[in-house]
Amino acid sequence: MGHLILDQDKLPTNSGAREWEGYLFEETNVSLILVDVPPGEGPRLHRHPYEEVFVVHEGQAVYTIGSTAVVVHAGQIVIVPKGMPHKFVNSGPGRLRQTDIHLNKRFETEWLET
Repeated sequence: MGHLILDQDKLPTNSGAREWEGYLFEETNVSLILVDVPPGEGPRLHRHPYEEVFVVHEGQAVYTIGSTAVVVHAGQIVIVPKGMPHKFVNSGPGRLRQTDIHLNKRFETEWLET
């Protein structure tokens, strides 16, 4: 496989996030979500059959991981084990910008809240 360069603004969007699934690009074994959401926003409780890594670039959020709630801010990295229920909500006064790294070539999400 050769190198690959993508323009972020050409990625599909979903609820304030840009999504990139690795299987669409030469079977790359990782997928990304580039999150940019206002205060009060974030995904509902869910889990994946693989680990997920969150790199917080700007803002802060309350993460619920299993039964634990933690405040995470810019400059921190969160690692959620495979199968662990989790969610986050932007708890700061400004935008939350982060990169969510799915250690899988496709998004596989089981939604636990409606």
